[in-house]
Amino acid sequence: AASFLGITINVITTFGMVVVIGILVDDGIVIAENIYQHYERGSPPFKAAIEGTMEVLPAVSSAILTTVIAFSSFFFIDGFLGEAFSEMGIVVIFTLVFSLIEGALILPAHIAHSKALKAGGTTKLTRFFDNIMDFLKLKSYGPFLKLSMKYPFPTVALCIAALLMIAGAFAGGLIKGTFFPFVQSDNFSVTIELPAGTSEDQLYNVLDSIENASWRVNEVFKDKYFGGEKDVIEKIETTVGPGTYQGNLTFYLLDGEERPMVRNRILTSAIKDTLGPIYEAEKLNFGLGNIFGDPVSISLLSPNTQQLNAAVSELRAELTKIPDLTDIQDNNVQGLKEVTLSLKPKAYNLGLTLGEVIQSVRQGFFGAEIQRLQRGQDEVKVWVRYKQEDRSSLADLSQMRVRTNDGLTVPLSELADFSIARGLVAINHIDGQREIRVTADVRNEDVSVSDVNADIQDVLLPAILAKYPGVRVGFEGQARDNAETMASIRRVMPIIFLLMFFIVVITFSSVSQALIVFFLIPFGFIGVGLGHWLQGLPISFLSILGVIALIGILINDALVFISTFNEKIKSGLNFNIALYKTGISRFRPIVLTTLTTVVGLMPLLLEKSVQAQFLIPMATSVAFGLIVGTFILLILIPALLVLANRIRLTSTMLWTGEKPIPIMVEPAYRGRQHPWGVTLALSIVTLLIFSGLVMTSLKITELIFS
Repeated sequence: AASFLGITINVITTFGMVVVIGILVDDGIVIAENIYQHYERGSPPFKAAIEGTMEVLPAVSSAILTTVIAFSSFFFIDGFLGEAFSEMGIVVIFTLVFSLIEGALILPAHIAHSKALKAGGTTKLTRFFDNIMDFLKLKSYGPFLKLSMKYPFPTVALCIAALLMIAGAFAGGLIKGTFFPFVQSDNFSVTIELPAGTSEDQLYNVLDSIENASWRVNEVFKDKYFGGEKDVIEKIETTVGPGTYQGNLTFYLLDGEERPMVRNRILTSAIKDTLGPIYEAEKLNFGLGNIFGDPVSISLLSPNTQQLNAAVSELRAELTKIPDLTDIQDNNVQGLKEVTLSLKPKAYNLGLTLGEVIQSVRQGFFGAEIQRLQRGQDEVKVWVRYKQEDRSSLADLSQMRVRTNDGLTVPLSELADFSIARGLVAINHIDGQREIRVTADVRNEDVSVSDVNADIQDVLLPAILAKYPGVRVGFEGQARDNAETMASIRRVMPIIFLLMFFIVVITFSSVSQALIVFFLIPFGFIGVGLGHWLQGLPISFLSILGVIALIGILINDALVFISTFNEKIKSGLNFNIALYKTGISRFRPIVLTTLTTVVGLMPLLLEKSVQAQFLIPMATSVAFGLIVGTFILLILIPALLVLANRIRLTSTMLWTGEKPIPIMVEPAYRGRQHPWGVTLALSIVTLLIFSGLVMTSLKITELIFS
């Protein structure tokens, strides 16, 4: 299917396969485990395969459908992330759809004919791992399960406390947030511009000084990190152009896998410190090539050029005071020196206009065509201008003669004043107003770009704009891409979550159990935050995309857990016994799902190559979120089911005056499921409440990255 859609195998689609493998293994384990449990209870292999598959197929189908809906959100996210990761969504969705067919039809047939469901089919290795798993689920997990069932309120309170601690780590800056992570590269460039008109020899002197400083830093790093054996900088290429005052140095570095301690920003900072200031440089940029745009990019707009230039100068001065920023520059680039003429009253009295005077100057210095002569097949143009010695200095300009309309010739110095100033290379406009863009890079990777932009927006800009009321401001670069992405997320994610919620409600015919499933989602952030802190990574939008994948896996496990519980309730088991047996029976497939997914992501978490760096935040979210989320799921869902049962018991007692047994108030109990009309009405009411919670969570996410 991917070939028909023009999708290639790349790091993004490969990561999609890594993520979806965890979900595929999850569904396969659930089906296979349930078949094996039916076989252990005495069913023949073929009957166990059919009954075991049909028992969990509705839950597995709903889990796959909710995951498909979750990943479909990638198609509606604007900005760089939506464009880059929509391919991953296609890969995941098609894989999940085909996996449902495989899990429902092919896998049961394989298991029915496998040695595992035949007498003597087990081996010593199989029994060894079975004994380990039995010990873990009965001796390690069993006591925690009983405690969560006995003390549901403290269990929920502990989980909420852990979530609040992670939120406090966000608020306190222990876990940082940023728009987009910095992706390491094996090369970078240094761009320099001297004043326009500077000779090429002067430019080469400056480029040589930068290159010499870089090689000195290379020797220091070579001895410090590699014992004098490996060069951090392998080679430097120097180019000049397009003007004689513009130059570029391209640095080719040792592969990222071989220099994990030497990050690009560490190297460039050392070069800057060794080099010192280059006062004659109008522009000096260590371009690390951030594919997500400039970390700080501010557009100042105004029809008043004087106010605009003053505001830009003041903003640049204030940004220079921020220690976390470097390479501060703007696009108001000045060009070569120009002569500007302004007419005196005498010129107007003689009937001359500025255009006529400038045309006379151009004709005198550049020349004017006065005649064309035909010589055979060639045409010869005759141009007239001053002699070389009469147009070689500004003194010659002041003495040149301008002819008036009545034939008089008057020196230019009597008709106009002229001044020398540097012109602009380009003049940019947005919405009909002059625009100057100020950009800056962060000094190191630990700096939170979102915090820096927030300080600029809340502290620096209001004071500057108060002085220059004719100037308005807009954020570009990463901030603009962030705003576009957040706006699309606000539009799309409520619909995505509501669709997922509605599917879960239909699966269980219970609003309360659907709420239990979705109540689990925020607790995945505990593992996400903890993982980023341990990895030393800021939480970025790439991390949030990993959370979407994590949500699909957690909902998958929760659906199967509650579906198994409902099946045991339907069989007539006591509530507590049904819940305990559900936890014990679901422990192995849920834990195996977590292990297979984490093991699959481990090579990516340890990968040092450049291509994998921007996928590591996503892998961190999935792996660590799943590790912590699995433990929370196994103890929190039983506690929530107990609390929901107690609430139903209390409401039933208040309504009827009688105290029923716990199993009788469960939605899955025989004859007690809600009619479709009641379920639909409850769903609509709950959706309205749930949509408010979704919008609140999105607002909190927006505050983290704003």
